[in-house]
Amino acid sequence: MAELHDLTALEQGALIRSGEISPVELTEHYLERAARLPQEYVDGAFVHRDPDAARRRAREVAAVGPVGDGASPLAGVPTAIKDLNLTRGVPTAFGSPAFAGYVPDVSDSVALAIEDAGLVSLGKTSTPEFGSPCYTEPEGRPPAVTPWDTTRMAGGSSGGAASAVAAGLVPVAQGSDGGGSIRIPASCCGLVGLKPTRGRISGFPVYGDPVGLAVSGPIARTVADAAALLDVLAGRRAGDPAWAPDPTGTFLSAAGREPGRLRIARFDRPVIADVEVHPEVQQAYDDASRLLASLGHVIEDVQVPLPPEAVAVFETCWAVLTALSTVPLEPAQREQIRPLTRWLGERGEAVSGPEFGLAIGAMRRYAAGALVALAPYDIVLTPTLAAPPLPVGALRDDDDPAADFEAQKRFTPWTSAWNVTGMPAISLPLHQTSDGLPVGVMLAARPAEEELLISLAAQVEAAAPWKDRHPPLW
Repeated sequence: MAELHDLTALEQGALIRSGEISPVELTEHYLERAARLPQEYVDGAFVHRDPDAARRRAREVAAVGPVGDGASPLAGVPTAIKDLNLTRGVPTAFGSPAFAGYVPDVSDSVALAIEDAGLVSLGKTSTPEFGSPCYTEPEGRPPAVTPWDTTRMAGGSSGGAASAVAAGLVPVAQGSDGGGSIRIPASCCGLVGLKPTRGRISGFPVYGDPVGLAVSGPIARTVADAAALLDVLAGRRAGDPAWAPDPTGTFLSAAGREPGRLRIARFDRPVIADVEVHPEVQQAYDDASRLLASLGHVIEDVQVPLPPEAVAVFETCWAVLTALSTVPLEPAQREQIRPLTRWLGERGEAVSGPEFGLAIGAMRRYAAGALVALAPYDIVLTPTLAAPPLPVGALRDDDDPAADFEAQKRFTPWTSAWNVTGMPAISLPLHQTSDGLPVGVMLAARPAEEELLISLAAQVEAAAPWKDRHPPLW
């Protein structure tokens, strides 16, 4: 017999709307499930949990109920918020012991949107320090691991969110993505991970990314669940410096539309590192190409749209973004940050203002070139990662942060390309290795064309469904 966590987030929301179950009962189910699963796993997924606060929130939502025709179909459904996001009155450490005990007095746009939609947050999900690495192994805490093999990483930086969703600790969760941080853990954990278009989700109130690489987005088990959470998160606020144009309808409705016959570009040559692609990743990419062709789409091989020179420019911007987190630290806090963070921060602090301005300009020109080259195509297909999920610790190298950084690039040689261009991109769990590890495949679309991307992703899911494929830890 199916349990509540076997249902999709939308199915759980439908039960709430029909009155068959209350938000309180559903919240209790997930709290009890967290108590039953191995606590090291749960503590690797969550950095903060407050069951009593979750129960209070569930009672508040139950008292109001879904309101009006425009109410979110996810109202009353449990979720969680990444530890990088400000949550008023709830500890937010940004993945770092340097901020242990910090409790913000404001919530950001993501937390506010989740609250306004009536979802019930069960806590804060784990992230590496300041969201920088592509693995989630924060200091002093268990690593976030994939439930398909708990000796292997969940990816990062939204590793806790993906680990929680993949093990059925929450049905859907928010992540953020500045270089692949939603799509990387989605691939490692066998999930759908969607990075929206630049400007789709407000950066209120911090607006801390002057480069425009990072955006929040959904992590879910199905495309429709991801689309429904994107409907919750999307939207601009009055003070936003820029924003994406409004969609023609809801993103969830796009998951029910046929995409039509599309022209799909593809390339599998790594973008930011010279690395040999794992055979299982190559098989996933080739199988996805055949599947898309069988659905009537036209597949064309293209050259990598970003030149090698763009990599150094991206690294300069990435280092400066890290420095924006390290510069304000007091000396005692600096002593607590990880070697990788210190190395990247110092690298960023050494960049002058004019150098940073020139790097941003160069990156925008590289992005423009890629957008022009890809403009004739509706969709772009690449692998998500160069390998299946790696063992915990395989990338981390505290003794040599530069080697750590290079190892991360080799593991994630495609994802950051779409942060540079601002295009929406989604990782789909289309493949499993012979020993059962998940492997994602990535689709990207033109800027602001999430609806088309979601429509195609839903078509792919219908042709090769994965919803009922559960990990051993389920």
